[in-house]
Amino acid sequence: MMAVSNDSVWMAQALRLAERALYTTSPNPRVGCVLVKNDKIVGEGWHERAGEPHAEVHALRTAGEAAKGSTAYVTLEPCSHYGRTPPCADALIAAGVKRVVVPVEDPNPQVAGQGIAKLRAAGITVECGLMEAAARQLNIGFFKRMAHGIPWVRSKIAASLDGRTALANGESKWITSPAARKDVQYWRARSCAVLTGIGTVLADDPQLSVREIATDRQPLRAVLDSSLSLPHNAKLLQQPGAVIYTANQDAEKIAALEQKGARVVVLPNAQGQVDVAAVMVDLAKRGCNEVLVEAGCQLNGALLKTGLVDELVLYLAPQFLGDVARGMVGLGELTHLTQRINLEWQDVRNVGQDLRILAKIR
Repeated sequence: MMAVSNDSVWMAQALRLAERALYTTSPNPRVGCVLVKNDKIVGEGWHERAGEPHAEVHALRTAGEAAKGSTAYVTLEPCSHYGRTPPCADALIAAGVKRVVVPVEDPNPQVAGQGIAKLRAAGITVECGLMEAAARQLNIGFFKRMAHGIPWVRSKIAASLDGRTALANGESKWITSPAARKDVQYWRARSCAVLTGIGTVLADDPQLSVREIATDRQPLRAVLDSSLSLPHNAKLLQQPGAVIYTANQDAEKIAALEQKGARVVVLPNAQGQVDVAAVMVDLAKRGCNEVLVEAGCQLNGALLKTGLVDELVLYLAPQFLGDVARGMVGLGELTHLTQRINLEWQDVRNVGQDLRILAKIR
């Protein structure tokens, strides 16, 4: 159905509202809602945190009696089930909304068209499809988790212009500028988990937490450590809740890490290493929509080769480190061009003195 007067304007506003919850709604999707009557906004809101009222409820509370006869622009199909909050479809029906415009159905099997069906059964006009691509992009990890049972995975890599992430001796602080390093904090803040490998922990002792920007939610800190060689004084263990994925079933080592407040998950593959595909499934079960990988070339390469990386966030510094410095991804020798990993540029911009490239895996 063709969009009527200003539908795109109001949906764009609803998407902007949803973006306000970019760092806070996990594991729920980011959703905004705008109520319009006589071509004027009478109510608006967004879902801020899991367990709190959804976007539609905030908008209806703002509108009050003015909601009756209005059009609701919601960035995702209104829910139809009782979770931690009542169904939003019921709230829209009770408020007397006459028309609902949504970009896309909710991929959650508990909803999956049932919210739209409930609204239509109540005599409300429902139109679906407006600005669908933008709505999907806003919740790209939620859609991936619901459809495939694994999160959307981004690998963040900071490198020189010749693709080197550290000198041969391991020195890497700092290749990129302070502006680029602060930009990384925003990617951490929107992620449900930050994942690294034991090599990075031993070399850099990272905290894997969000710093420099305001947030009341920290991502899950996750480490792949096949042999459980994680030092007990590692910075990421200073706060409880880190998840250590391992292939080692040594009960004594596991107990020692758990005493430090970590959760140890044993997921071995046939080669005695951590099964990275199983790790992604486990992270999804923990409600992780988006995972940010901050690791060295070996883990980056392993994830790419197994098809588990969806997107790269590359920071390229205007410098050369030479051909004996460490590379970005450990892919081994490729003997045919058909083995290459192809990328699709999404965005290229300057961040400080560096270049930031967003690229999806094709």
